[in-house]
Amino acid sequence: MSVFASSVTLLASCLRMLPKRGLKDPETRYRQRYLDLLLNDGSREVFVRRAGIIRFIRRFLDERDFLEVETPMMNSIAGGATAKPFITHHNDLGIDMFMRVAPELYLKQLVVGGLDRVYEIGRNFRNEGIDMTHNPEFTACEFYAAYWDYNDLMDFTEQMLSEMVVAVTGSPVIQYHANGPDAPPVSIDFTPPFRRISMVSALEERLATKIPDLDDPATAKFLEALCKTHNVTCAPPLTTPRLLDKLVGEFLEIDCVNPTFICDHPAAMSPLAKSHRSLPGMTERFELFANRREIC
Repeated sequence: MSVFASSVTLLASCLRMLPKRGLKDPETRYRQRYLDLLLNDGSREVFVRRAGIIRFIRRFLDERDFLEVETPMMNSIAGGATAKPFITHHNDLGIDMFMRVAPELYLKQLVVGGLDRVYEIGRNFRNEGIDMTHNPEFTACEFYAAYWDYNDLMDFTEQMLSEMVVAVTGSPVIQYHANGPDAPPVSIDFTPPFRRISMVSALEERLATKIPDLDDPATAKFLEALCKTHNVTCAPPLTTPRLLDKLVGEFLEIDCVNPTFICDHPAAMSPLAKSHRSLPGMTERFELFANRREIC
């Protein structure tokens, strides 16, 4: 088809020629995001799917009587998570303040005040390392429900994520390019029910050994020897919680490609968590992993 234009209107002049399609250099793509969007259709799809994820989570929680709230971004005390905060200065008050690392404390205050189900989708700031899974500022969803235990929370999280993946992608199975678009994808199946494993017993089964009482000071030496036997490096201090966490990362998390709940953390690792109702020395706590990364 030929088009014979009778007039042309210049909307904006182009001072520099665009690069050829298929921009691949990561430095250019992430520092000049407009070029990435212009030249890579897949990048636009990431933005669209991210918006769809946030829209689904908000609708899912709203339909179940959760109340969305906003809590302060600047805090006089850095709390809610173990992380190094960014520090800013409030000129009018004449005091240093901390950019929040998590909204946890304020959300729990709202639950205490009688708002039984609350959530917030917002930015958190952590003045720590940067890599493929850590960013100094990131968006997180945090929700709380009164009268629920960790079984209720696992069931709820499982339902939300499995339905979200289907709603956003059209299938419970996704192909994730963990090592870049040119590398083979990783297949991740969000079909419920998700696998659930008890941390210490699963680690004992994986290593074919019996882990001593975690309250015994000698257990740290046992775990240190276990790390050396399996060529696992742990930076000091070589405490029982740190050694155990390192072993879990090397031998349990590595197998969590499909969504997996690692449950029942020892009290030595989670002193503020609720004590387990049937496993002495353990807590009713869980972490959810997918593609070998913690997502919840």
